Amino acid sequence: MLPKHRVRLPELLTELAIARGNGTYKQAVATYKKASLLILDEWLLVPLNMTESRDLLEIIEARYQLASTIFISQFAPSGWYANLNESTIADAILDRIVHDSYEILIEVKDSMRKKGR
Repeated sequence: MLPKHRVRLPELLTELAIARGNGTYKQAVATYKKASLLILDEWLLVPLNMTESRDLLEIIEARYQLASTIFISQFAPSGWYANLNESTIADAILDRIVHDSYEILIEVKDSMRKKGR
């Protein structure tokens, strides 16, 4: 059975940037490509730079129609495009995400963190 991964997007992008610098980039990307389930939390909360967008395309393309990916975001998919930086890469990423996907909208009046206090 392949491993499952849950990672915050900022942590993933930092890990890939460090891996690029120390020569382990291909290994780091391979880890996320082969996970049976990849959960990306805090998806596109802030705009990405070109390198980060390309990194995501690399992982999402490799997983497309082969493994499951869950994108957890506070924003509707219609707002994701602007945060992917470059329009061609944004088109490619969103094309792979939107097709064959399910959208689950959870509406809450108060923050779940407030309720836990």
